[in-house]
Amino acid sequence: MTLDALNHLPQPELYATLLQCCGSHVWVEKMIADFPMMDKATLLNAASRHWLACTPADGLEAFSHHPRIGDRPDLHKEQAGVVNASTDVLADLATGNQIYAERFGYIFIVCATGKSASEMLSLLNARINNTPSAEIKIAMAEQGKITQLRLEKLLS
Repeated sequence: MTLDALNHLPQPELYATLLQCCGSHVWVEKMIADFPMMDKATLLNAASRHWLACTPADGLEAFSHHPRIGDRPDLHKEQAGVVNASTDVLADLATGNQIYAERFGYIFIVCATGKSASEMLSLLNARINNTPSAEIKIAMAEQGKITQLRLEKLLS
């Protein structure tokens, strides 16, 4: 999709398209208020600025739109690192995801692009000992990276 096409989407379609990039309704509403966008850089800067202004509650809403790392085969486009993972690593990811969700109350969020399943498992294991206040900040930063990548792919 081109930026011009995005700029000319009817508002309901624009809303749905942006929601696929980030599952926070607050973020989407802030983004829509900035349309039309002049260029790609303006779009990406707005996305980052609006995400940084979001609250942890907005983050939790966005996280709820994600599957767990390694959970579903149809997500291998975004989680390519799990495609060739061993069954042991996938089992460890599943166990770690469960422990993480019990500890923090939401799924483990990581920008999976360019990371192997083993790398994601190492990150999960390293982050599981964070305090809840530290971890929500890290998870929100990861969501920001994911949103940027999704916007880039949308416009490519």
